[in-house]
Amino acid sequence: MFDNLVVELGPWSWWLVGLVLLAAELILPGFFLVWIGLAGIIVGALSLLFWTSAFWVWQVQWLVFAATAVITALLGRRYLYNENQVTDEPFLNQRGASLVGRTATLDQPITEGRGRIRLNDTYWTVRGPDLPVGTRVKIIASNGRDLTVEPA
Repeated sequence: MFDNLVVELGPWSWWLVGLVLLAAELILPGFFLVWIGLAGIIVGALSLLFWTSAFWVWQVQWLVFAATAVITALLGRRYLYNENQVTDEPFLNQRGASLVGRTATLDQPITEGRGRIRLNDTYWTVRGPDLPVGTRVKIIASNGRDLTVEPA
């Protein structure tokens, strides 16, 4: 049945596959089927050119489709998730990194390299040299949950 459909539609069967995948992207979240659908449309365009050629058998078409799907997915990912994008809020989801350069007063002493400060409404664990309560410190680095400080 599927073989008959491909034979009857000819090179347009790949266009149909591509459009079905693009339509499926509207229903299923993830923004991944777009690239596979685009690969189907590209193979459809190649099929229009090579349909009567002896080398353009279904096995070659599937190999070209698989390779094109991988290439379009990688290029699409590179295009969409470019890490070098300029933004007006570079520390949007990096709260600790946004605190680097600020000063605060120690809420608990730093003993054995660890202490606490309070910034706004949050207590932060800090690392640094041993200092008494009330000392002004400057945040010089952030590594996840802990802040590294030095005397201000």
